Amino acid sequence: MLLSHIPGMFTHPDTEWELIREEHSSPMKIYWTYISILAAIGPVCAFISTTQFGWRVGDGELTRLTVTSALQLNILTYIAIVAGVFGLGWMIDWMSRTYGSGHDHHAANGIALAAYSCTPLFLAGFASLYPVPWVNMLVYLAAAAYSGYLIYDGLPHVLKIEEDRAFFFCGAILSVALVYLVTTRVGTVIIWNMGFTPQFVYG
Repeated sequence: MLLSHIPGMFTHPDTEWELIREEHSSPMKIYWTYISILAAIGPVCAFISTTQFGWRVGDGELTRLTVTSALQLNILTYIAIVAGVFGLGWMIDWMSRTYGSGHDHHAANGIALAAYSCTPLFLAGFASLYPVPWVNMLVYLAAAAYSGYLIYDGLPHVLKIEEDRAFFFCGAILSVALVYLVTTRVGTVIIWNMGFTPQFVYG
């Protein structure tokens, strides 16, 4: 099962990348048995915490989201995560030819690299059960840093790119990820203006 790769991403990523390369799972299999499951962690935990626990800013009153508002926002978040992994994986495959790796049928290796590299970010979603902004920020920053390392570490194994080129390729991949992040922020503002503005409950 693809979920069995999770421990290896933290304990022995080099060995795990080689196993992923040999496994060469199809993008659809990766989506249904890995991404679709792990991508739900953050939205589900955020839904529970923002509707049941709530949060405070400083000494302010307890704030929660309405169930309907939280459901809408977290479904959209889930869609954005799944689409983001696909887009990043496709871009990795497309750019890999520039850095000395051949095109892979259906971008399987690129999507695998994107999916497994995002494992720390997926698991960081559990932090959403404790809806304190600064705690969540620190957890996601640490997860993002380790995900960046996993991309760099996985490039020579999965795409057979030389290590000296992997450094620059990793920078290009992270730039694409940053562009997507900014795009989702802009998209969030647009969606809120279309009537999906968060509805808060105070006290």
